[in-house]
Amino acid sequence: MSNPYRAGLAFAVLALLSGCALIPPEPVVTGPLTAPPPQRMPPPSPNGSIYQPTVYGDYPLFEDRRPRNVGDIVTIIIQEKTNASKNVDTSTDKTGSASLTLDAVPDFLPDSINSSQNLKAAGGNQMEGKGSSSADNTFTGTITTTVIGVLPNGNLQIAGQKQIAINRGSEYVRFSGVVDPRSITGSNTVLSTQVADARMEYRSKGTMDEVQTMGWLQRFFLNISPF
Repeated sequence: MSNPYRAGLAFAVLALLSGCALIPPEPVVTGPLTAPPPQRMPPPSPNGSIYQPTVYGDYPLFEDRRPRNVGDIVTIIIQEKTNASKNVDTSTDKTGSASLTLDAVPDFLPDSINSSQNLKAAGGNQMEGKGSSSADNTFTGTITTTVIGVLPNGNLQIAGQKQIAINRGSEYVRFSGVVDPRSITGSNTVLSTQVADARMEYRSKGTMDEVQTMGWLQRFFLNISPF
């Protein structure tokens, strides 16, 4: 096989590998997104008691029905707003000079060195730099999650997702974090700003996602470009 054909074949292989090397975005919310199915509970013993501790989802007689067990429902009200800005302005200026004047020359020096040969030197250094950055993000909405775990101190590990398919595209919202049961309202809702280790993810699949994806040939030249 001649060199031009080999070069063409190598180019085609590299382009194919570059096109297949599309790395999907790393997920933010990891781990289970829903509670495991409950185990089959034994039937209550017929002892005439109103409170049966063996019944799944049992609650104390004089307490509300706030979530406290695995599988309970918690609605998250997402109200995230971040605003940050930073400005940098740097300026430096430095100058220096030196001079040497020969008013009198000793006799033992050569005649080429006389009082007219003066030495002068000067230098300067100046630098100026400016930079600024800003970010403004808003994320609002609601998502209902389930309790996937209960920590020893009583805090609840929650996670959930919501998927919506419209025509040929789909969108999904995922959420996970740790909630203090005391911050949950009587309607089983809690603000996202009161969730510890909160992880929120909003992604889309379909036409809108493909529009934001770089083409395979452009990715190939971007990978081999030294600049």
